[in-house]
Amino acid sequence: MNWKKYVLRFEQQGLFFKLFIVMVVSIIAVCLLTSLVTIRMSERLFTETFSITNSKVLNQIKSSMESFNDSIVNGVSHASQNGTVKNYLTSGESDSITMSSSYFAMGQQMKQIKSNVDAYDVGIIVSGVNGRSYSSDWSYWPVDPAQLAKSKLTERTIAEPKRLMYQYDEESAQSRMLKDRYIVASKALMERTSGFLYGTIYIAIKEQEFKRFYSNFTSTGSDVLILDANGRIISSNQEQLIGTFSPDLLGYAKEINKQKLNYKNADVMGKNHIILSNYIPSYNIYLVNMIDREYAVGQIVNVRDIALICIGIVMAALLTVFLISRRLTQSLTRLVRQMSTITEKDFGNYVHVTGSYEVQELSRAFNYMLDELNDYIARLLQTQKEQRNAELAALQRQINPHFLYNTLASIKMLVQKGNKDTAAETINALISLLQNTISNVSETITIEQELNNMKNYVFINHVRYGNKVQVNYFVSPDCMEYHVPKLIIQPFIENAFFHAFNEKGAGVIYILVSRLEDTLVCEVVDNGDGMEGLEQGEQSVLPNPKSKRQLFTGIGIQNVHHRITLLYGEQYGVTISSKKGEGTKVKITLPLIVEQQ
Repeated sequence: MNWKKYVLRFEQQGLFFKLFIVMVVSIIAVCLLTSLVTIRMSERLFTETFSITNSKVLNQIKSSMESFNDSIVNGVSHASQNGTVKNYLTSGESDSITMSSSYFAMGQQMKQIKSNVDAYDVGIIVSGVNGRSYSSDWSYWPVDPAQLAKSKLTERTIAEPKRLMYQYDEESAQSRMLKDRYIVASKALMERTSGFLYGTIYIAIKEQEFKRFYSNFTSTGSDVLILDANGRIISSNQEQLIGTFSPDLLGYAKEINKQKLNYKNADVMGKNHIILSNYIPSYNIYLVNMIDREYAVGQIVNVRDIALICIGIVMAALLTVFLISRRLTQSLTRLVRQMSTITEKDFGNYVHVTGSYEVQELSRAFNYMLDELNDYIARLLQTQKEQRNAELAALQRQINPHFLYNTLASIKMLVQKGNKDTAAETINALISLLQNTISNVSETITIEQELNNMKNYVFINHVRYGNKVQVNYFVSPDCMEYHVPKLIIQPFIENAFFHAFNEKGAGVIYILVSRLEDTLVCEVVDNGDGMEGLEQGEQSVLPNPKSKRQLFTGIGIQNVHHRITLLYGEQYGVTISSKKGEGTKVKITLPLIVEQQ
C-alpha cells in the first residue's frame, strides 16, 4: 500500500516535477558550457584588449588634469602681471583710507584671478614680503598666513621661483589641523627685470575635488593613484593610501614611462597587479592605474559567444518545455478561460471536469465554490427582502394609539367649542398623516411627501399644545423629488417638540433640506435647552429621552441611525451636536435617491 501512496503523490505533483527537471537540466547545461567557454577565452581576450582600453582612459584623465593646469597657469599669470596685486603685497604701512582702498582694489583683482579657475572649486591665497595676505575664501583652506610663510610648501616654491609647483600639503595633514587633504599649486611672484621676489600665490584644491578628474574611471579592482616625484601617493580612490609612500610602485611607473611599455605585471601591496602609468610633466607626477589581475580576469567574459550559447540552450529548453507542457496544460487553459467568466458575474458557468489530476481537482473545487456562492446569494437576497418587509411593517405598526385617542379627543373638544373649521383641518391633517404612514406600503417617499407629513404633524401638535413652539421650513426646490426612507425626519421633530423646550417653554424649530455634492443633507435645528456633553463635536447616536407624553410613533433616534447605515452604508447616518442653553442640531446624511425603492 505504501507504493500506491507514493505513486498518488507523484501524480498529484506530476506537472511540477516534469517542468522542474527540464529547467534544472537546462540551467546546469548553461552553467557548464558558459564556464568552459569563459575559462578558455578570458585570458586571451584580457591580455589583448586591456592595455588599449585603459591607456585611453589614462589619456582622458591626463587631458582633464592638463585643462585644470591651464586654468591654474592663467590665474597665476594674471596675478604676476597685475600691478594692484604687486602694490598690495609690497606697499608699507599707510593711513586707514589708503589701506581700505588698497584692500578693496585687491578684492576686485582677486575676483578676476578667481574667474580663471571658476570651473573648479579651489581656494586662492596670495602672500607678500610686507607680511600681507589675501584669500578668496579663508574657510576653504584655513591655514595661518604666518605658518604658511614658514612652511616647506613656501620653501620649495621660493627655491624654484620660475616654476609652477604642485605639492601635497603634508604639514596640515600630519598636524591634523585640517579635516581635508589639499593639493596646492604654488608659484613665486617675481619682477621680471630685477628678479625681486615680492610674494607667493597658492591655489589649493581639496583632494576630494581633485579626485573628480578620475573618479568616474575607477571601479572594483581598478584603482587610480597619483604619485609625486618622491613616491608619495597624493591622491587615490583608495583613501587609506593617501599620504603614504610606495617606492616600488614609483619604480614601476618610471620603468613603464622610460621603456614606453603598454603595461607591466608586478606584485604590489601583496597582490598581483597589472600596472599602467602616464607621466604628466606639468605636475611632475605619475598617473598610475593599478588593476587587480585576479579580479579583472574573473570579470572578463566573451558576451557574444556566451549569449549565443545561452540562447541556443534556452531555446532548446523552451521548446522541450513547450512540447511537454502544451499537452499537459490544454485542459488547464480551458479551465482558466471558463473561470474568467466569473468576473462578469456569470455564476452559472460550471466547468467540465477533465484533464490532468491537478486540473480535475481545480475544476471540482471551482464548481463547488459556485454552488456555495449561488446558495449564499439566494439566502442573502431572501434575508434582505424579509428584513426590509419586516422593517416596513414594524414602522407601520408603530403608530401610537394614544396619539390617535388624544388627537380625536382634541377634535371633539374643538367641535364642542364650535371651532368646526379648525376641527375639519385637524381631521384632514390626521387623515393625510395616516395615509402616508399606514396605507403607503412603499419603503421611501419623496421630500415633498415627507414635508407634507411634517406639516400635518406640526399642525396637530399646535392644535393639541398651542403655538409656543414654531416650526420653519427651508427646503431647496431641487430636492423635492429625491426619495428618503419613511419616518426618517419626523422622530427628530417629535423629539424637539417634547424635549427641547422643557426649561425655556417656547422656541423655534428649523427644518433644512439641501444637496451637498452627491449627498442629501436634512437638518433639524432648535434653539431650545440643549444638552451637555456634545459641545466638543458631533456624535452619531444619542440616547432617546423618555417622556410621559403620547408621541406619534416613539421611534428612537438610535433606530433611525442604525436603519440608515443598514440601508446605505457606514458613510451615511445621523450626527448630533448640542450646547447647553443654546439648542441642538441634528444632521441626517443620505444618498441621492431619484427613484422609489
